[in-house]
Amino acid sequence: MTQLIWAREGRITEAMRQVAEAEGYTPEEIRDKIAAGVAIIPINKGRSFPARGIGEGLKTKINANIGTSPSHFNLEEELEKLKAAVDAGADAVMDLSTGGDLKRVLQTVLENSPVPIGTVPVYRVIGELLCKGKGTADMTADALFDEIENQAKMGVDFVTVHCGVIQSTVKTLAGCERVMGMVSRGGAIMAEWMAIHKEENPLYAQFDRLLDMCVEYDLTLSLGDGLRPGAIHDAEDRAQLSEMMVLGELAKRARKAGVQVMIEGPGHVPLHRIAGDVKTQKRLCDGAPYYVLGPLPTDVAPGYDHLVSAIGGAIAAASGVDFLCYVTPAEHLHLPSVQDVHTGVIASRIAAHIGDLEKNLPGAHDWDLNMSKARRDFDWEKMFQLAIDPELARKRRNQSEDKERDVCTMCGDMCALKSYTRATEAEEK
Repeated sequence: MTQLIWAREGRITEAMRQVAEAEGYTPEEIRDKIAAGVAIIPINKGRSFPARGIGEGLKTKINANIGTSPSHFNLEEELEKLKAAVDAGADAVMDLSTGGDLKRVLQTVLENSPVPIGTVPVYRVIGELLCKGKGTADMTADALFDEIENQAKMGVDFVTVHCGVIQSTVKTLAGCERVMGMVSRGGAIMAEWMAIHKEENPLYAQFDRLLDMCVEYDLTLSLGDGLRPGAIHDAEDRAQLSEMMVLGELAKRARKAGVQVMIEGPGHVPLHRIAGDVKTQKRLCDGAPYYVLGPLPTDVAPGYDHLVSAIGGAIAAASGVDFLCYVTPAEHLHLPSVQDVHTGVIASRIAAHIGDLEKNLPGAHDWDLNMSKARRDFDWEKMFQLAIDPELARKRRNQSEDKERDVCTMCGDMCALKSYTRATEAEEK
């Protein structure tokens, strides 16, 4: 059984009750959103943690990616990254490890995570092959499906699978004038496998086999955008849209089977096209939750891509995106540090909140209003509590020469609020 099947049967699960309480809805309203496929609750039947809802009318959620690489493996550091992500407010974490003892990393992350965990199973399959001196050509369809099932048994809550990278969409990509070609690791692996074996993508050809696994473990599918643009020049070309149409059809099949599903999106998108991209996805995928990386509206800010992502993410969230994958200052440069993880989550949370303000979600405006009142009243402690990063706000304030006074160092005795108060008092006399 899955959350979707239970919802369609009219049942309200404990996870639905938890989401309803967190989001300000009734359990019945959450159940109906799940039943319609416009919202999901990624939670493997073998795991227990405070459930998170992702989808229409719910607060925009944040995912943080962590994981080792072949050149950098440190399990303790990954646990620090997990803690940093959760402490900063991430709603989910993906383990994208490709180096070291991959099973041990994932098991440890699952054991220590109080939030949903996602993976890209093909990474582990290829990673283990590379350790044996083999490559993509040696991967079998059965090995890939076995890995997906093994991870589901371990407790993984959602998996990214690149089912839309099929022979027809790859052919479409070949006819596009892209600068970056294919930038999705998982998508490129599947394209290489198809080219070598002259066969269709097994994740697409055997999609029903995948769905059966998902029903058994209540494993949520994240349909990966293997043909996403890796440069703003490449955005919204025929390859990207052809894949999205395939994903829309697969999402229908998944929901019909009782499997929760969301759709992944770009990537690099010019600012003026972000809102249109979201509307197109929602239309082609029947309102399925949309999960985007960034998006990044410029390609020229390495080291500051968390800021670029926050700009794009705010517009995306305001336009209807449900789930933002963070981007850190390390994007395009190196493996993120613990501090990078924290910074990336905070930047994405700012974007998500701006989007929630624009969507007028319950409680969003109250947060800002209460902060404004605390500033008006010089209630520093309240301001720290309401800050999206309380620790940084308190640290900055404590560095001020005026920290013991009800002024900031910038204005001091020329405080505009106090001047206006005196002006008002003078008018009343």
